[in-house]
Amino acid sequence: QVQPVESGGGLVQAGDSLRLSCAASGRSFSSYVMGWFRQAPGKEREFVARISRSGGFTTYADSVKGRFTISRDNSNNAVYLQMNSLKPEDTAVYYCARSIRTYSSGPYYPKDYDLWGQGTQVTVSS
Repeated sequence: QVQPVESGGGLVQAGDSLRLSCAASGRSFSSYVMGWFRQAPGKEREFVARISRSGGFTTYADSVKGRFTISRDNSNNAVYLQMNSLKPEDTAVYYCARSIRTYSSGPYYPKDYDLWGQGTQVTVSS
């Protein structure tokens, strides 16, 4: 399996928006729950959002709920993270990952995911 590839990060000001993209390969892409995580310097990698195989169900961390939206396009093997009203505390490297668990089991921890991208840096200035 080829690892996912993230893009779309950058330096923005508080209140701005960014859209992250994750390109994943493989004919079985639509068979997997996909998630986004982030890791700030000196902190552990944390869950941001996940999306079911069909895209019909989504779950968010409380810290991003109402501001971030995860979506997927199975025809193009892609996952997206629309980030609005960005805050300085959103600054981190953002990772796309493939889950080894079903959506209903609530994959939340990094150990629930097996394929990871290299990450894309998001920096929000105040």
